[in-house]
Amino acid sequence: MSSTEGAEGGGDQPCIRLEPLNAHLSGKAGETHLLYGDTDATSKVSANGVQDIEDRILRITGYYGYYPGYSSHRREEGSESRADTPGSEASGEGTSYQTCANTVLKVLGGLLLVLCVSSSWVGTTQLVQLTFKSFSCPFFVSWFSTNWNILLFPLYYGGHVVTTRDKQTPIQKFRECSRLFGEDGMTLKLFLKRTAPFSILWTLTNYLYLLALRKLTATDVSALYCCHKAFVFLLSWIVLKDRFMGVRIVAAIMAITGIVMMAYADGFHGDSIIGVALAVGSASTSALYKVLFKMFLGSASLGEVAHFLSTMGVFNLIFISFIPLILYFTKVEHWGSLSSLPWGYLCGLAGLWLVFNILVNVGVVLTYPILISIGTLLSVPGNAAVDVLKHEVIFSVVRLAATCIICLGFLLLLLPEEWDSVTLRFLAAFADKKSEEHGEELTESSINTRSRSRANGTVSIPMA
Repeated sequence: MSSTEGAEGGGDQPCIRLEPLNAHLSGKAGETHLLYGDTDATSKVSANGVQDIEDRILRITGYYGYYPGYSSHRREEGSESRADTPGSEASGEGTSYQTCANTVLKVLGGLLLVLCVSSSWVGTTQLVQLTFKSFSCPFFVSWFSTNWNILLFPLYYGGHVVTTRDKQTPIQKFRECSRLFGEDGMTLKLFLKRTAPFSILWTLTNYLYLLALRKLTATDVSALYCCHKAFVFLLSWIVLKDRFMGVRIVAAIMAITGIVMMAYADGFHGDSIIGVALAVGSASTSALYKVLFKMFLGSASLGEVAHFLSTMGVFNLIFISFIPLILYFTKVEHWGSLSSLPWGYLCGLAGLWLVFNILVNVGVVLTYPILISIGTLLSVPGNAAVDVLKHEVIFSVVRLAATCIICLGFLLLLLPEEWDSVTLRFLAAFADKKSEEHGEELTESSINTRSRSRANGTVSIPMA
């Protein structure tokens, strides 16, 4: 420390060491420039009396890192930071607002999609029952509706052309989406090997569902079909070695309980038990289809799913068309001449089924997948409302209880895998917040008690 710094620091040094003048001056010039800064800035700071007094107080007290004009520089920096802060805050607020707006739009779009999914599935189920009144041929209806899946890939390519700048030809897009079958694309062997089992499961799912609608009401069949979610979990746990979750086991047990109660509603006899068995079979084949798709094909993009469903439509048209002919000639499903068919009902049914498949596959990409599952679940109360208002169906207490149990199990299956840890963290945060609020209330009450005691001339002594 130099003599000047020692003197201004309070005079605590016992002696002053003299240095050679040349060395002192040569070193001091640069040191003075670095320490004190620009002389113009110093004179500018000293021009203000208040700032000069602050600088002297800081210099005398030996404030760490002090240099003249520190207080003024701090003011200038503070004013600059305050000038910059509104812009940064505005940009931060704009980003958060944009994020919130995107989330709200996505949720609103998802809710609209939920209504569309449930409405299309309710319309499909109700239209099937209307069709059966004049044309009771479930396999022909299933085959005819599955053929409409061929339109999925052309519709996807049309959306690709409209929404994308880098447009590809149909052949290029087809080859790109064919990678779902392998690196070499789709060959005849892979076409038969990959498409055949899924097409058979798809046909069985639809056919059993339509057969169940001939025996039960639309509400019962749609509620029993919701059990496929529990079957998917059980198969994924056994086959795919997915994570074990106790709550999903409970949901599966609830689904099985609902199935038994639904069968018991009419005393385990007649069309009721057959209809329950058919609906459960449809849910089982649907679950097997989804698990095998995940096992062999994995996660697929929207274009690959559209390509795959269109391929199944082609397979259905080429290789399964002989089954309706066999049923026709054996008089199992006899529909008469082609002109006598209810083409309005058939085309409306196939169109609604196609819309449902499009919404399900597109909705998973555009919004939250859980909303699509909720849309399928909402078809149960939707069908119930139509059955009560239009068909005047009276539900027994056992059927209502079974339907509610199945729907509750379906909702439990929608819980995410980390729901338990998330719930515990939320409860812990809520408990901490409650304890903080309770502590603040105790502090405020003690302060109020002390102030009242002082006002009355007494002193309150807290007890240990």
